Amino acid sequence: MAVNSTNHPEALAEPRPRVRVLARRLPLILLRAPGRFEAARDKLLGRLRQLRLPFSLLTLRILAVNVLPLAILIGGLMYLDVYRQSLIDAEIAKLSTNGAIFAGALGEGAVRGATAGTPWIDPERSRVLVRRLVEPTNTRARVFVATGDLVADSRTLQGLRSSVKIEELPPPPTGSPVGNAIVDLYDSFAGLFARGSEFPRYWESSTPHAADYGEVVQALAGDRSSAVRIDERDILVISVAVPIQRYKKVVGALLLSSAGGEIEQNLREVRLRSLQVFAVVLAITILMSLYLARTIASPVMRLARAAEHVRRGLRRDTEIPDFSARQDEIGDLSAVLREMTDALWRRMDAIERFAADVTHEIKNPLSSLRSAVETASRMDDPERQRELMAIILQDVERLDRLISDISYASRLDSQISRREWSNVDVAQLLSTLVGVHEATCAAAEPGKTKHIRLTVPPNTPLLVRGNEDQLVQVFRNVFANGLSFTPDGSTISVEARAEGEEIVITIDDQGPGIPETNLESIFERFYTARPAGEKFGTHSGLGLSISRQIIEAHGGSIRASNRPRVGGKPAGARFSIRLPQR
Repeated sequence: MAVNSTNHPEALAEPRPRVRVLARRLPLILLRAPGRFEAARDKLLGRLRQLRLPFSLLTLRILAVNVLPLAILIGGLMYLDVYRQSLIDAEIAKLSTNGAIFAGALGEGAVRGATAGTPWIDPERSRVLVRRLVEPTNTRARVFVATGDLVADSRTLQGLRSSVKIEELPPPPTGSPVGNAIVDLYDSFAGLFARGSEFPRYWESSTPHAADYGEVVQALAGDRSSAVRIDERDILVISVAVPIQRYKKVVGALLLSSAGGEIEQNLREVRLRSLQVFAVVLAITILMSLYLARTIASPVMRLARAAEHVRRGLRRDTEIPDFSARQDEIGDLSAVLREMTDALWRRMDAIERFAADVTHEIKNPLSSLRSAVETASRMDDPERQRELMAIILQDVERLDRLISDISYASRLDSQISRREWSNVDVAQLLSTLVGVHEATCAAAEPGKTKHIRLTVPPNTPLLVRGNEDQLVQVFRNVFANGLSFTPDGSTISVEARAEGEEIVITIDDQGPGIPETNLESIFERFYTARPAGEKFGTHSGLGLSISRQIIEAHGGSIRASNRPRVGGKPAGARFSIRLPQR
């Protein structure tokens, strides 16, 4: 056994200088850690974006998320505190059992003078016995007498002062250089997780005494005791001290100790096996992460590039990749982006057509207005000038009406998107509108009034989910259209009823009907068909178009048809509005 007599136990138990420096700097490191981490992260991400890596940052995030739990798990396994402690407890129990047997054998075979009343331990006999007893156990036994002196040590072949001592040599190197290098690397890595500093240092003086070992002092007092220390090679030294008794009188103490090399070897095997499993799982995790990243990041990047081309408007025929066959969220995203792109181009086409139609519709009254102004400036006839001024006033009113309708139509999309909806009773809404119209007709000239007859279920609310103001605008537009084609003194019929899960509203007028070829075109913007005798420009041609847009935004439908013919002629037009019932 190598002897180290220059180190004092208190000095050996002191923390290492590196640990003391780290302990002093730890609070400052913890305070600066969050800011430094964020700065380092931002700097790293910025450099990664500039490097044009063959993989995306999303791939790195997926790898980090999948690998980090494995790293934390293997880091936790490297400690193995509970397993290590169980091995130490098992070794102490084994040493205690062997110590009791050895102490009993020494009490019977090495104690002299028991009959004289003053028993004592025979040093020569105890040396022979301890060497024979510990030979198959791979432990070290030392015998201390009652005075605390060491009289026998299984590591010496002769007396205590003999120069021939048994010294354990390290096992010869085995395996390939690469394997040994891996083991050395593991030892360095495992050293980061070692917690040897929790045990006191083991040391031996040149003249061992029982006072050097606390467990021996307790054994000489009659109590069995144990201790765990760590030597200069950071190997555990486990000791158990057992009293040696003769006729229940303590005559000495047996100190049985073993190096914890087997424990460290068991820990190494468990850790190496854990690392092997970790390496396999890590390889599988990386491959699966790369596969997952490819199935997610690659389609998303393609969709992002296509969306960027659409945003820049580089080419109208830019096609969004179709991943709908995947039947997952990426497929749903692809389908939604394709639908959104198609809707975007349709909206742009509609805006262009709307702008062209607005330009055309505004130019007509402006041309008429310009012609009338130029003519009036050259006319001297007062009567003719009054006619021209009437035309000018008519064109100004037409422009005002046209601009108001265009302004409402242009704001309609944003108003619909707000979806400020509530429960609307269609029956009550229609009753209010009809009541306002009838009250207005009562003050009009008899014979030139046009009435509205409403039919709704009595005491039965017809509830829909929608915006009341917008629905009022729809019914006003449809009523105005029917009233404009209905002769004076006639009546238009309005009926509202529940039909399945829908509310159906029909508006029948007594006009000339609608040509079959125009049943759909009347809902187009700026389409106008003037009743006989109506002056030009009374309607802008946007009312029915606005009505269809509002109804469709409410999840319903509106369509036009002709009432059953009477005498071969249409009996009038019919507008049918369907809205989902709440």
